[in-house]
Amino acid sequence: MNETSEKPAVLVTGGAGYIGSHAALALLDAGWPVIVLDNLVTGFRSAVPERATFAKGDVADAALVGGLIENHGIKAIMHFAGSVVVPESVEDPLKYYDNNTAKSRALIETAVSLGVPHFIFSSTAATYGVPDTIPVREDMPTVPINPYGRSKLMTEWMLRDTAAAHPINYCALRYFNVAGADPEGRSGQSTAGATHLIKVAVEAALGKRESVAVYGTDYDTPDGTGVRDYIHVGDLAAAHVHALEKLIADPAESYTLNCGYGRGFSVLEVLDAIDRATNKPIKRVMEARRAGDPDALTADNSAILETLPWRPKLDDLDTIVAHALAWERRLD
Repeated sequence: MNETSEKPAVLVTGGAGYIGSHAALALLDAGWPVIVLDNLVTGFRSAVPERATFAKGDVADAALVGGLIENHGIKAIMHFAGSVVVPESVEDPLKYYDNNTAKSRALIETAVSLGVPHFIFSSTAATYGVPDTIPVREDMPTVPINPYGRSKLMTEWMLRDTAAAHPINYCALRYFNVAGADPEGRSGQSTAGATHLIKVAVEAALGKRESVAVYGTDYDTPDGTGVRDYIHVGDLAAAHVHALEKLIADPAESYTLNCGYGRGFSVLEVLDAIDRATNKPIKRVMEARRAGDPDALTADNSAILETLPWRPKLDDLDTIVAHALAWERRLD
């Protein structure tokens, strides 16, 4: 354990990735010692904060994870490691059930066997599938329509059952559309071939792509394009720190919480915001709908606001876009 800190160490799996690296920064900024575990298959060693301890390896390696837990006095795990590309999950479902489900099971087992009392899980709004009504509440049916969503939901189930049987509590945070970058420019989304709209669009705005595809213009939305709830990665990272503090304060309770702002923006509204930021229009190519895309998907975030002292500070589309653009420029 880090003897200079009153707070116990936190293991951040996937901490060399987009969201995990921001969570590591948020933890460090709040005074938590951080151990990052990442296999660097999709993550970047450069994304790991200098103040964190880094270990390269797999979350399913019980000997490695167990050694980190014992050597650093780890009392909480934030689990971000996994695969996140929905179309790929349809093409290669077994990869997703291995990376996201089987390896999560191994990690949970190691945590239980060594008495780690708190576990925070990076889940997704994809667990809901195509909801009948929006905004989506946590108590609504979970009917995921792809292996990605199912692989994440199965891990939620494992955590629920494990917490009922062992002295461990958890918080599953269901993300909506994560975007933006660290306001101080310390981290951002560096993934090549990313599929998230804002990342794709800022690449196009800076000449790294020729155009942006708009999938579907006949949705039941004000401008006919899909509406999504975009959450700034900095606000999302802060939610993880608050969730950890809540689990420690209430060791008998576990939580499943939406992470979103409770309002959405359409594809065209996002592209308009990027055009405003650059004073240069992005070429838009209208394409057919993608199978399974709902008209709109926004979070009912009343539960997280009631449960945690978390309050969004970066919930402005122009701010999200500005930070995403600033990071993309740094990648040149």
